[in-house]
Amino acid sequence: MLFTPRTPRVAAARRLHRRRDRDSTGRFLAEGPQAVREALARPDTVVELFGTPAALDRYAELAARAARADVPVSPVTDDALAALAETVAPQGLVAVCRHLDVPLERALARDPRLVAVLAEIRDPGNAGTVLRTADAAGAQAVVFAGDAVDPYNGKCVRASAGSLFHLDVVRAADPVAVVAALRAAGLTVLATTGYGDSDLDDLADAGALATPTAWLFGSEAHGLPAELTDAADARVRVPLHGRAESLNLAAAAAVCLYASARALR
Repeated sequence: MLFTPRTPRVAAARRLHRRRDRDSTGRFLAEGPQAVREALARPDTVVELFGTPAALDRYAELAARAARADVPVSPVTDDALAALAETVAPQGLVAVCRHLDVPLERALARDPRLVAVLAEIRDPGNAGTVLRTADAAGAQAVVFAGDAVDPYNGKCVRASAGSLFHLDVVRAADPVAVVAALRAAGLTVLATTGYGDSDLDDLADAGALATPTAWLFGSEAHGLPAELTDAADARVRVPLHGRAESLNLAAAAAVCLYASARALR
């Protein structure tokens, strides 16, 4: 028997589209085979796997992996899957996952060499893309600081393309306290700003990026608050060699994180 949109377990999972329900239950949805694959690779993360019969047949290895981990695999109708998914053309699989948060202290106890801090960034697509880029650059943690977007927002999860499950995800209420903790842990804290007095290329040429580093990224609309740029060890601008006025957040983050990745290696 296939679960329908009215099946209680489907209805409960569907409520995870709302942040208040994600926060109250400590669960979120991961949509599509790539996200499901990475979630299953992280032990004790997936609570239940929903899939249409066609998708469970197409991705039989994922269904089998879930079953081996004692994760319920629940066949659903197309209508039920559409209710769980947020994309226009869903790929037939949606997993209910546990939150992945770790305290900042635990993340820092692992001696990370590269950390990205998203300070009050509200756009979930940008946040998820920075998560993915930080993972690709070899960062060990991403901190969502202050009034930042929920990392378990569906668009953020999809934009991370599975990288959400590879990193330490930290949520911290006070960005200034985050900076203090990062510096106390021995990381150099660099604030990105278009008006920075340090040029990224100059820092790289001088070898200043070859030490454990935390990058602060602010919202595209408002940038970083003054108290964060003042608390950082340096205020860094990405050089613009053409006529573009600026880079968007995700592009600037990629340039900065990969500059650090190259220096650290």
